[in-house]
Amino acid sequence: MDGNVLNIVLGVVSSAVSAALAWTLQVALRRRRLNRKRAFFGMPAGTECLIVAPRKAGTPYEERVIAQRDVYAMMELAAMVSDCGATAEIISAVEVRQGVGGRAEFCIGGPTANERTAAHLRWRLPGVSMSVQWDTRAVSLIVGDRSYPMEKGVSEYVLLARITGGEGERPTFLICGQTAVSNLAAARVLARRHRELIRAHGPHGTFALLLRVLQPDSYGSDVVEFVADVTAQATAPPPGAATEPGQGRPAGTTAAPAASA
Repeated sequence: MDGNVLNIVLGVVSSAVSAALAWTLQVALRRRRLNRKRAFFGMPAGTECLIVAPRKAGTPYEERVIAQRDVYAMMELAAMVSDCGATAEIISAVEVRQGVGGRAEFCIGGPTANERTAAHLRWRLPGVSMSVQWDTRAVSLIVGDRSYPMEKGVSEYVLLARITGGEGERPTFLICGQTAVSNLAAARVLARRHRELIRAHGPHGTFALLLRVLQPDSYGSDVVEFVADVTAQATAPPPGAATEPGQGRPAGTTAAPAASA
């Protein structure tokens, strides 16, 4: 065989082998990332998760009206669930009558708009509560001994948390925002930046992160900044709280619902 022809054949073979190795490596990396994502969200392929919807601010307990941006938040989460090869059951907070841990759960809305959120906070994050003055629409997210008041149109706060426990090993994710805009912002952070969360907290870690949405009247839910990791403050009972099991500070308010405007 002519030397030039041999060189060409060897070059083609070498390129084919390199391409095959690169493809195999890419497939392995994608599979590894998908497995880590499934582990983090507690959703192996073929499983079912729960998305708990809040009420719209100001609506009566009996009505099942959902704010438009909370619907968008559920759509973000549903797309992420589909990427994991799982399916989602979307249900109103007033209809949920089951324990936690049996399947992955995404709970949207503050404790005044979502009774399920209130129960999760009392149980696993007793250092968190929401204060609402319905007549003035003053909303504050309280974590430990600090209060984070909402400035309408300027800044809105949301707590993004991952907790575990209960009858199984599946995690529960809480999106506890002052408004529906902040709920949507946190849902997008969870769905689109889960790799950063995995690197920071591990695939099975518990965390509570405080986020702030800036200039929501101008930028909607697109401009979000990290405020602090408040896991220690959120998981510790507030000063003066009862120490008996299950007796933390009620995760609610003294006013009418207004957590998902």
